[in-house]
Amino acid sequence: MILVYINKDKYFYDIHSLVKSFYPGEEVKLELKAEPEQGEELMNAPGLKSESVDKNPKENGEAVRLVIYIELSWEEGYISLKACPEEGKELSLREKCLKDENVDSSIVADSPKNVCKQLLYRALSAITGSGLPWGTLTGIRPVKIVLNKLDRGESRDEAYSYMTDTFLCSREKADLSMEIAGRERRILQGTVDGRGYSLYVNIPFCPTRCAYCSFMSSPAAVWEKKIDDYLSCLEYEMRQMSSVFKDMRCDSVYIGGGTPTTLSPGRLERLYDAIYSSFDLGQIREFTTEAGRPDSIDMDKLGVMKKWGVTRISVNPQTMKDETLKLIGRAHDSRQTIESYYAAREAGFDHINMDLILGLPRETEKDVENTLRKILELSPDELTVHSLAIKRSSYLYQYVEENGLGGLDTSGEMMNLASSYAARMDLHPYYLYRQKNIGGNFENTGYGREGKMCFYNVVTMEETESILALGSGSVSKRVYSGAEKGRIERFGNPKDVKLYMENCKETSHKMKEFFIN
Repeated sequence: MILVYINKDKYFYDIHSLVKSFYPGEEVKLELKAEPEQGEELMNAPGLKSESVDKNPKENGEAVRLVIYIELSWEEGYISLKACPEEGKELSLREKCLKDENVDSSIVADSPKNVCKQLLYRALSAITGSGLPWGTLTGIRPVKIVLNKLDRGESRDEAYSYMTDTFLCSREKADLSMEIAGRERRILQGTVDGRGYSLYVNIPFCPTRCAYCSFMSSPAAVWEKKIDDYLSCLEYEMRQMSSVFKDMRCDSVYIGGGTPTTLSPGRLERLYDAIYSSFDLGQIREFTTEAGRPDSIDMDKLGVMKKWGVTRISVNPQTMKDETLKLIGRAHDSRQTIESYYAAREAGFDHINMDLILGLPRETEKDVENTLRKILELSPDELTVHSLAIKRSSYLYQYVEENGLGGLDTSGEMMNLASSYAARMDLHPYYLYRQKNIGGNFENTGYGREGKMCFYNVVTMEETESILALGSGSVSKRVYSGAEKGRIERFGNPKDVKLYMENCKETSHKMKEFFIN
């Protein structure tokens, strides 16, 4: 166990995430320490008010490996930290900070938040003898920091230095962020005028649930008799929202899930017809339908997608090792992946993405390279490389709780292999995002050929236009422009499919008000 005492109720998420990145297998507990009395040092102050971050703490008798004390005193212009490891010397660090807690840490280097995380990083790095590829960064959108700096008129050198000096990113990750920022700017050209939006439609049904998945997916066989009712709810939402967006430009459509291709050909026809009937798609740049599970794809469904103007699909192996596919609950083998990929090519699709996950149970670097060799032979137009993240609502989370993280490792060598094979396929990194508890403190990166990079993925990461999201578990995003530029609000539909369907009319009206008012 690792204990962190802090004198103010601030930065709990960032501190917890950073400590967990150094100690992924340990329970990390944060406690709010009462303000010290006059003349009393914080480090000796009595009266702890427990504010445990972990919802399922381990037994109280567990040995404490490290105790950290943090004093946030930005009113006086400093942050202090003391680290007391079970073995080794104590560390005491203190650094000046800006006397303003409300400054934007993404653009102000000496903000209290940045200084706090820098001190914590320095202490943990000294104690463990290791560093993290992304330094102190705990957010999911590193590239957005670079773009914000560039949009403020700063030079590329200044943006680069901010990543390495303020967030202590490795040069490799700073280089990657700069490269992707430039590519994203080109992809977004002509769409940041405040007139565009993207449409997302969620189909929450899957053949089976994968062990790593945290999405609200429901077994298609169990819901078979209710799927038409679900589509009726989607149609109602579309009719309600069509008038709100009638004067705006739809830049992209993304059908996700779940697995949208669990729908029959007839139901896919119904879905696409409803979309075209409700929204003007005359100016869309791309139309994506995830066909992620190879066992859900056939020529009839591919034909329907092609007929209705779908331009981009995903055929996702995750791995080409059949033993792993069984272990993680995928009801297909690598042969089916290859067959589905070639079927999509035969149907005329010239923009196919494939997803891989690095760090799956018991997979070695050799297994990852064998997968990449097979992907190289297929030569997809995009490759999205995920570093396995253990989500609390996934089956894998329970496995880790019982067995630890052994055999679930994403290594730098795996990431480098993926990058080198992407380059061999002439695929270039164009977007990335990070997640909590992500393997090796790495990232998820999308690689694509020039002209074959997913616009919707970039918009989602950089939040440059509103997203109208329909269906259970979907989250709409309103990106304001004009005088309120920079303001972003979100509206979420119920995650549970049954609750979504029961409350469809009520939530649709609330969503309409969300976008109008």
